[in-house]
Amino acid sequence: MRTLVIIPCKNLELHVANVVGAVRDLDLDLDVLVVNDGSTDATTEVARAAGAFVVEHPENLGKGAALGTGFRYAVEKGYDAVITMDGDEQHDPASIPQFLSALGEGGHDVVVGSRMDAVRDMPPLRIWTNRTTSRIVSWLAGRKIPDSQSGYRALRTEVVDDMSLVTSRYDTESEILIRAGRRGFTIGDIPIESIYTDGISHINPFIDTLRFVRLVWRSLFWR
Repeated sequence: MRTLVIIPCKNLELHVANVVGAVRDLDLDLDVLVVNDGSTDATTEVARAAGAFVVEHPENLGKGAALGTGFRYAVEKGYDAVITMDGDEQHDPASIPQFLSALGEGGHDVVVGSRMDAVRDMPPLRIWTNRTTSRIVSWLAGRKIPDSQSGYRALRTEVVDDMSLVTSRYDTESEILIRAGRRGFTIGDIPIESIYTDGISHINPFIDTLRFVRLVWRSLFWR
């Protein structure tokens, strides 16, 4: 299964080389694409030096837009599957073989990395938020998804091929699951660790909550 690892990045010059290097060290013949979403640091140069392909957004368009760019790249280049992961070292590349197994032997179309079986280090508010939004997304998608907010995922490219996304920020990850479920794709999950680094979160609790609510409202009218 020809697979592309997609890493959306904004100002992650201190972390992205470690992530790209760890993926390449797995020796699984994986290609890595870093989507530089309007960084003002040396993210592009560092990523390329580590062995990744890089696509750049001249300005910040949002994580969802970066994922969309990565999906289009994967479809155009003929990849069979994609793995999405963050570039701040919160996702352990050692889990990638499990994702690939769940897509291949497990027969799933989408596999989400779930942190909800190991929440000891997760802030209480985030636990509550993840569980609440996951219940809502599961209902809208018609599939049980224990951690809908996890960005560590594997997807067959047919899932995202010609998927017309209406979001461009963090709500895109929920939109993808809702649309995939509505289109009849199977969605599974594997356990992953919650890893917290010194990186700065770009999530705005108020604005991104409003975006999620807007997504839920919009999705009620999708067919």
